[in-house]
Amino acid sequence: MLILLPPSEGKADAGTGRRWAPDRVSLPELNPARERVLDALVALCAGPDTDAARAALGLSDGQRGELLRNARLREAATAPAERLYTGVLYEALDLASLPAAAQRAARRSIMISSGLWGTVRLADRIPPYRCPIGARLPGVGALSAYWRRELTPVLDAAAGKGPVLDLRSGAYAATWTPRGTLAERTVTVRVLHEREVDGVPVRSVVSHFNKATKGRLVRDLLVAGARPRTADELVGTLGELKHTVVEQTNAPGRVRQVDLVVTEL
Repeated sequence: MLILLPPSEGKADAGTGRRWAPDRVSLPELNPARERVLDALVALCAGPDTDAARAALGLSDGQRGELLRNARLREAATAPAERLYTGVLYEALDLASLPAAAQRAARRSIMISSGLWGTVRLADRIPPYRCPIGARLPGVGALSAYWRRELTPVLDAAAGKGPVLDLRSGAYAATWTPRGTLAERTVTVRVLHEREVDGVPVRSVVSHFNKATKGRLVRDLLVAGARPRTADELVGTLGELKHTVVEQTNAPGRVRQVDLVVTEL
């Protein structure tokens, strides 16, 4: 099973180890594409036009320090991605507290999307950075379109023959769209909050707490040692783990969409 996660805005302030070394990260076939984005980001943030750099990265005037950090990325200390990302989803997943077997499974199965790196595995060492997928970099263009070209053959191959649990959001999900039989093996999740209004159950889409729910969902799969071989088994496993799952009608050759219904956030 392949599990795709979004990155987090929250990241560790600093790395603790060696500099970025492309020969020591997973999916080395992405390294030429990663280097192009890294070169463009460093040049933009080290350049004299700080207003243009802030605009490209969606930074406020008070976040100029992020430009300096990006300008020094090649010299910065790194940390494993599993320690770098610290947002709501990763706090709920709480990898450090997982049993050893679940941690090993997580490092095998999880990939994290990134505007800078395309995608990384949990053990890959990367420096703290600021590069949202919505950015447009000189010489590279819109990152969402750039990574869609680069990631498609790589993730098609990484998906193998098993199911894919795609928990990415927004523009990160647009960087890779599985097709055909691979789409039929891919399951996406929408989190709905159910509450009672005037005695009638009402469901609404969850925004912020959607991330925490997805983190707990992945944690449950890892702790249970789940190894589904098909999308049907994956959806069935979610139900066995006491999650309320409602599957949407899916056309052949399309990604399978399920709603995860929660009553508490």
